[in-house]
Amino acid sequence: MTSEKHLFFVVHKHRATRLHYDFRLEIGGIMPSWAIPKGPTLDPKMKRLAMKVSDHTFSYREFEGILPEGSYGAGAVMIWDEGYYLPEVEEAKGIRRVIKERKEGEKVMEEGLKKGEIKFQLFGKKLHGSFALVKTRGFAGKNAWLLIKHNDEFIKEGYDANNYDTSAKSGKAMIEIR
Repeated sequence: MTSEKHLFFVVHKHRATRLHYDFRLEIGGIMPSWAIPKGPTLDPKMKRLAMKVSDHTFSYREFEGILPEGSYGAGAVMIWDEGYYLPEVEEAKGIRRVIKERKEGEKVMEEGLKKGEIKFQLFGKKLHGSFALVKTRGFAGKNAWLLIKHNDEFIKEGYDANNYDTSAKSGKAMIEIR
């Protein structure tokens, strides 16, 4: 999982002004990011609003701790989940091809970001399986996307990220980080 052939992802649970989850995917040496107020889910019936926020540096994926008062996003940050991902390309309706070659995968992801639709498989400690991030058209503003879980063997109906309050890195609960 630590090989340079993989593209990494991280989900930070972030207690700033409001509790939310920051979903970050490595693409082109940076980590484009989406704030997900209710957190990611493994239930395909529950689409999650994902607001595109500023990109983060690749090294930020390892941050867990406190952002000090007065700084942007001040508050506790937990590495809620981490792992690697493989981009997907839809070959036909509901049929996706996994891209295992890193260079091709990054190209597919960069093109998808511009189009407003990316598909990928997550291999995390909490999140597994096929997902899509799709930019909305006229709903909730220009930075609004939806995080959607695809139907696969990793479905968990009623999955609520808030029920899993330990760090994938340190094993600490949010209250211990604060």
